[in-house]
Amino acid sequence: MVEGELALALFGTVCLLLLFGFPVALTLAGTALLYAAIGVIVGHFDASFVSALSGRLFGTMTNETLVAVPLFILMGVTLERAKIAEQLLASMASAMGRQTGGLGVSVIIVGALLAASTGIVGATVVTMGVLALPTMLRAGYQPALASGLICATGTLGQIIPPSIALVLLGDIMSTAYQQAQLKAGIINTQTVSVGDLFVGSLVPGLLLVGLYLGYLLLVAWRNPNHCPAPEQASEEKTSIFQAILPPLALIVVVLGSIIVGAATPTEAAGVGAVGALLLAAQRGALSRSTLSDIARSTMETTSMVFLILIGAALFSLVFRGFGGDQLIEEFFAGLSGGPAMALLIVMVVMFLLGFILDFIEITFVVVPIVAPILLMMGFDPIWLGVMIAVNLQTSFLTPPFGFALFYLRGVADEVVATADIYRGVIPFVLIQLLLLLTLWWFPNLVTGLPTALGR
Repeated sequence: MVEGELALALFGTVCLLLLFGFPVALTLAGTALLYAAIGVIVGHFDASFVSALSGRLFGTMTNETLVAVPLFILMGVTLERAKIAEQLLASMASAMGRQTGGLGVSVIIVGALLAASTGIVGATVVTMGVLALPTMLRAGYQPALASGLICATGTLGQIIPPSIALVLLGDIMSTAYQQAQLKAGIINTQTVSVGDLFVGSLVPGLLLVGLYLGYLLLVAWRNPNHCPAPEQASEEKTSIFQAILPPLALIVVVLGSIIVGAATPTEAAGVGAVGALLLAAQRGALSRSTLSDIARSTMETTSMVFLILIGAALFSLVFRGFGGDQLIEEFFAGLSGGPAMALLIVMVVMFLLGFILDFIEITFVVVPIVAPILLMMGFDPIWLGVMIAVNLQTSFLTPPFGFALFYLRGVADEVVATADIYRGVIPFVLIQLLLLLTLWWFPNLVTGLPTALGR
């Protein structure tokens, strides 16, 4: 029982320290080492769990799937720093002409494309906040509606493939699925890949974009003064095709090659990174300073991801050494509501953790603990992965602690009150909750396409 109490104390201490703003990777590793030392001193921890860290690190270094992470980051950073997204937004906004809500439609479409290529909530929200929010306010958009649109589209990177979030989540789900099968006595285990998660999230992602567009058009119909048409329409009708086709073609090639099985996610990520650099060079946006900035930003983001992975690996080993996974498994087994209640509790806990932890920390720390248990209960791994992604996306958008709200607050003009941001995202939170419930009741929306493609 002492070990279980130490495991819970370890988890609680990490969450508490993160609330004070300490670095995530160092907090995970440092707290785990501290509790491991305490456990060894009191005789309730086997130090061999810590020594297994070297094997975990070697496995990470030789994991070909994770090579896709820096490549996808390079692709997204290149499209952002080369101002391709800015040109795309300007062209689409001009081409919409004098359509009520046209600028908002442009923001949703460009945000979806940028989210798919970047996959990082903060980067997309900040970029769209800097590029689109001032334009929308000058056009007369209601501050709450403009803020809600930008925050909502900024979180699309959680669910629209290809994205960093799905790459990391897919790798963790693959390991968890194998663990669940081995615990169930299945020797010839089946596999689930990042590509499977990409395919499974495609329909929900497009459905969510459609719901966003539907809500905006409803607002434009009922309250046109909330999203008025631009005062001047552009006469350049072909610029939209010149702006949207190259980046869209790049994303289609990357995602399409994965879906049809022509390339692995890592190979497709390499094509995407090279394609983004060529696209930037073709537009004359790849100067030496820009290339240096792209390389530095890619290195910083990649280092952050893998440093958190190392800290999370150490945390996971110590948590398991204290028997934390067995404690959680026994808790779920004792629930009266069965698998559905277990999944509901996990979703609620992850939703609340999304207020203080980013998707990387939750993916590396929480998912490896709970996913094998849920998969042993019979849940489909692809469906479970997509449900987790949508749940975290909703958490990052929910007031008052959603990450997307803080990111936008940091770059928004002073005329946009914090209350406007909170009020503006409420309809989009309800839309995402509706999607989450729909996926729960109709799992074929996730599993149908992978099954049809033989995955």
